[in-house]
Amino acid sequence: MADISYIAQGVEMPDIDQMQINVWIESVARSLDKSVGVLTYIFCNDEKILEVNRQYLKHDYYTDIITFDYSRPRRIAGDMFISLDTVASNASMLGKDYTEELRRVIIHGVLHLCGINDKGEGEREIMEAHENKALSLLQNRY
Repeated sequence: MADISYIAQGVEMPDIDQMQINVWIESVARSLDKSVGVLTYIFCNDEKILEVNRQYLKHDYYTDIITFDYSRPRRIAGDMFISLDTVASNASMLGKDYTEELRRVIIHGVLHLCGINDKGEGEREIMEAHENKALSLLQNRY
């Protein structure tokens, strides 16, 4: 059974329909032959994500999401830190709606937990295709 929780650390909780997002996450995972275990989304600011990035990944830069993977072969689980500051600046820079960009980042973490990468050659395009497919699932349902 999925156990998805949302925590706001130093920021206001984003205005998302958590039940809708939960159903969507489970649907996307199922489409990739995975089930959902314990997922925790920690919404934070740029300072917090930079701290997490430095402490755990030894990276000295801001990012929109950091995913800690605790998955087993067919069951995804993990903690995902999302910087709402970076989501907002990326949405603005890309000319996208903030809510759509936040949803993209939310599902990006799930896709990583499902085994989809975006760092190697050609992987970014594969990730974007999966993100777009997942976002269209959400838009077609609700």
